[in-house]
Amino acid sequence: MNLFFRRLATTWTTTAPILAVIVLALAWGRTIPPLVVAIAAVFLAAAVLAAVHHAEVIAHRVGEPFGSLLLAVAVTVIEVALIISLTVSGGPAASSLARDTVFAAVMITCNGIVGLSLLMAALRRRVAVFNAEGTGAALATVATLATLSLVLPAFTTTVSGPAFAPAQLAFAAFASIALYGLFVLTQTIRHREYFLPVETTGERSGKRGGKQGGEAEHAAFPSNRAAMVSLALLLAALIAVVGLAKIEAPAIETVVRTARLPQAAVGVAIALLVLLPETLAAVRAARRARVQVSLNLAFGSAMASIGLTIPTIAAASLWLEGPLLLGLGPTHIVLLGLTVIVATLTVVPGRATLLQAGVHLTLFAAFLLLAVSP
Repeated sequence: MNLFFRRLATTWTTTAPILAVIVLALAWGRTIPPLVVAIAAVFLAAAVLAAVHHAEVIAHRVGEPFGSLLLAVAVTVIEVALIISLTVSGGPAASSLARDTVFAAVMITCNGIVGLSLLMAALRRRVAVFNAEGTGAALATVATLATLSLVLPAFTTTVSGPAFAPAQLAFAAFASIALYGLFVLTQTIRHREYFLPVETTGERSGKRGGKQGGEAEHAAFPSNRAAMVSLALLLAALIAVVGLAKIEAPAIETVVRTARLPQAAVGVAIALLVLLPETLAAVRAARRARVQVSLNLAFGSAMASIGLTIPTIAAASLWLEGPLLLGLGPTHIVLLGLTVIVATLTVVPGRATLLQAGVHLTLFAAFLLLAVSP
């Protein structure tokens, strides 16, 4: 029976990206009826789930933290493509789309994914254990990038509005790339051990073991051929996700307008969509007591979202019409500041319980509420 389900999983994760690309090719550039939009949404969800599977296969092959880094960058590529495509087609109304999407990604990762991961781990083992050194470094980088790119534009006075002057935008873009590159160097080469899963010997009593490297994986180690096939299918799935999400974008915008929701809700919807692979992968890792992998995914995605999106959007602003609004409003600045404080208190001990999970999920719920009812 287990062999049957394993073959079934292999079959659908192989065919889903291929079929999703075919649907994308048939629907691209055409005016499609609501039924086809619904069918495209189904294949979009299948492509997202398949992307998670193949990213995990590659992550198992290359090991941590390279696997988490790969998935974070892949998801950010989707996000950047969607932001640019929707900004081009949205006109002046989309001038704040990059800010709304990046901020939503930060709140989803730092509160939603972190909260869910801690919840899953704490429910199964009472205490979620992770590396405070690596996670703290990731959180500090996220907080710095978010402040430089999303908070400072609300207070600068060189130009009117919550926007950077050209020189300020160039500095923010350069600083984002530099900090992200420095973090990748630290995570993968200089201090890789800080980002490896922690093997615990006494989770039930809340005691932390000292051995690193995570619990043993029971799945067979994928071969080079299997990893290359998964890489090809992952790329196909990501292409399908980007294209199908672009097809679904008008439907999302129509729903937002019909429901009379704020324009920022479009950015939230985009972030929720593109971060679904990260969320599923993080929850799966947390259920296997690999909380460090979950936190690598969460903070790595937030960091990549800012560190790669802001420079790309800054370069694109040279030919995009209209201002590039980056500065957050007072409500969102309060939420971001509270998130950084709470995440710091969560990370410092290197252990977390259901209480910390509940606090992060409450902040995430508050963000969602304020996104639809500011």
